[in-house]
Amino acid sequence: MKAAVFRCVGSPLEVVNLNDPEPLENEVVLRVGRCGICGSDLHMTEPGSINPKPGQVIGHEISGEVVALGKGVSRLKIGDRVAALPIKGCGRCAPCLAGEFSWCVEGVQILLGGYAQYARAGANECLVLPSNLSMADGSLVEPLAVALHGVRMAQGLPGSTVRVLGGGPIGLGAIFWARRFGARRVEAVEGNAVRADMARTLGADDVFPPDAEANAGRPIAPPDFVIECVGRPGLLDAAVAQVRSRGTVISLGFCMTEEPFAAHLAARREVTIKFPLRYTLDDYALTIETLASGAVEPRAMVTDVFNLDALPARFEALREPGRQCKVMIDPWLEG
Repeated sequence: MKAAVFRCVGSPLEVVNLNDPEPLENEVVLRVGRCGICGSDLHMTEPGSINPKPGQVIGHEISGEVVALGKGVSRLKIGDRVAALPIKGCGRCAPCLAGEFSWCVEGVQILLGGYAQYARAGANECLVLPSNLSMADGSLVEPLAVALHGVRMAQGLPGSTVRVLGGGPIGLGAIFWARRFGARRVEAVEGNAVRADMARTLGADDVFPPDAEANAGRPIAPPDFVIECVGRPGLLDAAVAQVRSRGTVISLGFCMTEEPFAAHLAARREVTIKFPLRYTLDDYALTIETLASGAVEPRAMVTDVFNLDALPARFEALREPGRQCKVMIDPWLEG
């Protein structure tokens, strides 16, 4: 199969030919239909991060068609179109049986590999896509489920004011879910004009830039919830500074480097801070159900689709600010 592999920090991904993967017990092999590029993919290939192993295929926002079944697989069949959680649990412990694979008592396995024509996935961790959803929709399920898992931590959200820092795919997903779950007002902080328009499409009442001078004199009341969706050092402190007293900050940005944090600033106003991790099977199921019911606004996030040959250069280009939002790979696309 054709795949894009990581070599080392400072070098672009390399497109090579690899052996097709074989499914292990309770696994399937997917013919990858779409794989989205996540900001964490960029971060993990940068200096100071937890880097992939040389030769590893990354990519985790995967949808595809089941083409091979491992031993013990009975709930899926060849030809099923699925969205796959890029994690795998033992399938036997209480968390796994509840769909909480991240908390598997035997340790969760991370299954990447979406930057390729074929990828392994856990059979228990795949959900079949309804006929009215495309492979592109299936690839959106992962980032939307990340946002959903975080927004579900906002206890008392109906009737509240929510401010989302960042208009990337996770931030846009947070806006989408906050609106659907009954927030009275949803604000977004985003300086990119294209993403600001997307934030409005996904349900933001107002979008304003992060520049303090640009907002001088503008009455902006402290929100009940601030959802940080950028993941850069300093933004957790910024979120704490913006939320109301006894409000809640949800850290969805998942900063992958050391971040200074002034705990006394949160303590002085009894701010609650929550740190979501990934998602559950139910998060995936609700996301699929919501998209299939006709709530397809998240499709507006998809700004480009290209093939594996174009991936190395396009991947590097995403390190600089631009007009892209959710970029996807179709590993079977010609030209």
